[in-house]
Amino acid sequence: MNFTVESDIGLKRTINEDRAAFFERPDRFKLAILADGMGGHNAGDVASEMAITEMQQLFEQVDSAQFATKQTQFEWLRDAVSHINQQIYHYSLANENCQGMGTTLIAVLLDQQECIISHVGDSRVYHFTNESVELVTRDHSYVNILVENGEISEEEAKNHPKRNFILKALGTEISIDPDFYEINLSDEAHLLICSDGLSNKLTPEEMAQVIAQPISIQEKGKHFIALANERGGEDNISLILMTSKQEV
Repeated sequence: MNFTVESDIGLKRTINEDRAAFFERPDRFKLAILADGMGGHNAGDVASEMAITEMQQLFEQVDSAQFATKQTQFEWLRDAVSHINQQIYHYSLANENCQGMGTTLIAVLLDQQECIISHVGDSRVYHFTNESVELVTRDHSYVNILVENGEISEEEAKNHPKRNFILKALGTEISIDPDFYEINLSDEAHLLICSDGLSNKLTPEEMAQVIAQPISIQEKGKHFIALANERGGEDNISLILMTSKQEV
């Protein structure tokens, strides 16, 4: 598995509330995590950092038997997200300056080319093949509900005054109900996990053009960051780009 992780503060923010990481166990399992924190004075980065570090500990400590089947992999991921949600929620209640904090979360458990994705918030996962690009996740946002109900267009959603209003985030309530997806990452495919600092700046077609370039996966990640900053860089920008394709 070839991968790259990038996180940039952008051009307007004073702190980076995004976190992104990729972890590998001695066995064949890997975990990609991206979190975009929000809420309170300097609390967004607390929430996203907690999400990453707690998930890393759970992933590194779990017995391999827990990953014996796809069902047990799914159950572990569901339970891990639930546990981390409660950790962040109780921390926010116990620390006044962190009250109301939360974070988006994309967690992808990889068993070779099989991916189980857990999703909360408006960070995204895109699946690129030679023939197509697919937005895998569905934003948990107010404007996405309006789009799905036919009340506004996708173009109108880009400039809607409530475009950043998230309906579901990790740590804002005692319990969480994430969405789950499954993807087979074929030999020629790429999986892109990103915060809205990137997805708000590039169309899926523009992302596909970067993916198709004959450059290394690390260069593609840096090019994504540069493009988002060229177009304003108002938000933090983070991504994890993965492929099972062997680079020349």
